Amino acid sequence: MPNLFWFSLFVSLNAIILVALAANVSVLRLRFKISYGDGDNKTLLRAIRVHANGMEQVPVFSLVLLALTFAELHSALLAVLVISFTLARVAHIGMLFRLHAFRRIGASLTYLLQIIAASLLLYLLLS
Repeated sequence: MPNLFWFSLFVSLNAIILVALAANVSVLRLRFKISYGDGDNKTLLRAIRVHANGMEQVPVFSLVLLALTFAELHSALLAVLVISFTLARVAHIGMLFRLHAFRRIGASLTYLLQIIAASLLLYLLLS
């Protein structure tokens, strides 16, 4: 039976991040009295996009991470993937505060880590 520690930690940390981002959207909707869409409000639009980006990226990485866990990738490599990806997602939140360098770093690391994880999975499957 594979050790699910790193996968479980990943899911819990990223779920907390996604809930916080969703709550931020809800708070802004209440503050600006906008029920649907973004109401042409740039602050709300940014918050919606940051949350949506997490919802686009986290599930895909979760599936690859779960497959790597079941393929019994070394725990240290799982740790590096989990910690790095989670930090990349936190950096991407810089978009909310117009910290564009953090956004770029977060997005770049997100893509890079997904490619690395998927490549590792292919390597494990084919070897």
